[in-house]
Amino acid sequence: MSLDKFRFNLLRSVSMKLLRFEHVNQVCQNLEATRQFYQTLFPDWKVRAKGDDWIHFGDDQFYLSLSQSGSGIRRSTGHIDHLGFVIDDSDKMRAILDANDIEYFTMYDSPETKCRIYISDPDGTAIELVEYTEAYAMR
Repeated sequence: MSLDKFRFNLLRSVSMKLLRFEHVNQVCQNLEATRQFYQTLFPDWKVRAKGDDWIHFGDDQFYLSLSQSGSGIRRSTGHIDHLGFVIDDSDKMRAILDANDIEYFTMYDSPETKCRIYISDPDGTAIELVEYTEAYAMR
């Protein structure tokens, strides 16, 4: 048996499964302004943990790990284009955005979605808020 085939078989025999996607670590310029922005979008989110220059902000399944820029943590060289969140009511979300003077644009051209709303957070991170149709199985 070749070494590559041995490694493949070994990896397959000890495989594990991903349990869930837990968090995204986002560096921000103003920790409180960024937290307040996401609190506006998701009023049920809470601070799950905090330190001097970071907070974990989200719900029981997912959170944003927000850290103040210049905090000395390791910086990645990669770039994430946007964060996507599934919402249950795009009309209510647009009302929240309008009431808080948050600029957005919408798209309705995807067959599996009722609406996609695009915004940017205070640090310029692009956010997609998507409401899927009732018929879409992966919603």
